[in-house]
Amino acid sequence: MLEQILRHLNNYFVAKNGVHKGTYSVSSGTLDLDFLQEGQYFRVIGSVFNDGVHQYPATDLTDEEFDGEIDALAVPKAVQDLATEVQAWCTENPPSAYVSEAFGGYSRTRAVSGGTGAPATWEDVFRGRLNAWRKL
Repeated sequence: MLEQILRHLNNYFVAKNGVHKGTYSVSSGTLDLDFLQEGQYFRVIGSVFNDGVHQYPATDLTDEEFDGEIDALAVPKAVQDLATEVQAWCTENPPSAYVSEAFGGYSRTRAVSGGTGAPATWEDVFRGRLNAWRKL
């Protein structure tokens, strides 16, 4: 979910001097990166199998060698916590084409997106809290 939020914000919070271009080798599912700290997020760009956001040390990568870029990220704790909240909301509110439904003794009405009348998405629900970090 964190990667989806960062993509939505168009902001990966790349650390100062955090862009590292070169040839990288993933072996036994890991990348040995001396410029990252344990627990730090990083973004892989240019890989066939491993593009995306990962947390160091990642142990579930697909072995390969690639020419690309690895960006060290400095994702604020508030954004990480918000990603946890968004994930919980998504679990409790799976996508649906219906705004309301009722059967038997059960009924449910979902929030709607302003202007469209469609069921609200996590982007709609958390827009106000996400906008502080959005990059144009």
